[in-house]
Amino acid sequence: MIFEGLPTTPRSEELVDKAFSRAARAGRAKRGHEAQESMLRTAGNILSDNLENVVVSWPDFGFDVDPFYYELADAIVDVDRLRQALSQVMWASRQIEDLRDEYTTKIRNSDVDTARKHRKQAFARMADVMDQIEDDLRYIGDSRDDLRDLPDIRPDEPAIVVAGYPNVGKSSFVNHVTRAANEIAEYPFTTRGVQVGHFERDHIRYQIVDTPGLLDRPEAERNDIERQAVSAVAHLADVVLFVLDPSGDCGYPLDVQLELREEVRALFDESIPLLTVANKHDRFDAVRAEAVDATMSVTQNENVESVLDMVVDAVEYDPDLPTRDGEER
Repeated sequence: MIFEGLPTTPRSEELVDKAFSRAARAGRAKRGHEAQESMLRTAGNILSDNLENVVVSWPDFGFDVDPFYYELADAIVDVDRLRQALSQVMWASRQIEDLRDEYTTKIRNSDVDTARKHRKQAFARMADVMDQIEDDLRYIGDSRDDLRDLPDIRPDEPAIVVAGYPNVGKSSFVNHVTRAANEIAEYPFTTRGVQVGHFERDHIRYQIVDTPGLLDRPEAERNDIERQAVSAVAHLADVVLFVLDPSGDCGYPLDVQLELREEVRALFDESIPLLTVANKHDRFDAVRAEAVDATMSVTQNENVESVLDMVVDAVEYDPDLPTRDGEER
C-alpha cells in the first residue's frame, strides 16, 4: 500500500536536540575556526537532510497517488493541509542549508571569538526556523499514523464492489467466492471492517470488496467523511454488484432496497456496470418484475458461480487495454 512504508516523522524539538548534540561532539574534536565550522556544518546537515527526508518519503499527491487513495486519504486527513505542511518542511530544509552556507563564510572571514558568535547566531536562527515548522511536522506525523494502516486495496487490479443493505448476504457471498481467502481490513471511518476478498480467473486476480458502513444505507444517513469515502470507492470499482433480499428478512422491505440501489447507481460513473442479484432463492418470484440480472442462494450454493461468471464478464478486464483513465493497467 502506498502509505505503508512511511517512516516515523521526527518532532521539531527532537531534531534540534539531535543536531546540536552531534554538533557539540564534532566541535570537541577540533580547535579554533575548524571547530566552529565543523559544529555549524554538522548541525546544518543533520537538520536539512532529515527535513528533506521527511518530504521525499511521501508520494507526490499530484502524480503518484491513485485517485482512489487520494480521495481516501482526504477523507481521513486534510490532503491540502498535508501538502502545505510538506512544502513548509522543504522550505525549512532549504533555509537551513542557506544559513549553514552563509555562516560558514562568516566564520572563515572572522577571528576565533567572532567565529564562535557567528556559530551561536546561526544555531539560534536554525532553531527559529525549526520552531516555525513545529506544527507542520506534527501534522505530517499524525497524518502518517492515520494513513499507514489503510487497507491494501490495489487500484491496478480489477475490483468488484458489493453493495446492498445489511444482512442480505453480501459477506456470505464474498466468503464463498473467495474460498474464505478474504481479509478484514479497517477503515478509520467505518464501524465494521471492510471485507476484501480475492479470486483468480484466467490467471487474473480480482478484488471483491464489501464496504459495510458506506454502501449499505441511504446517502442522507452518511456523514461528510463517509460521503468522501464513497467517492473514493467510486474511483476503484470496475463493476458494482447490488445484492437484494426479496424476502425482506434482512429487515428492509424490497421497495426500500430498490431505492438504495438507485442511489448507489447514481454514485458511480455511467460506464461502471451495476448488476443486481437476488439472494435467497425461495422468494425469487417477488423480484422477477424488478429487472434483476440474476438470482442465487448462497446458503444453498445455487447459482453462486454463475453470478461470479456474470460479474467477471461485466468487468471486461484485459491487461493490454487502457483503463477508464486512459492509462494501461
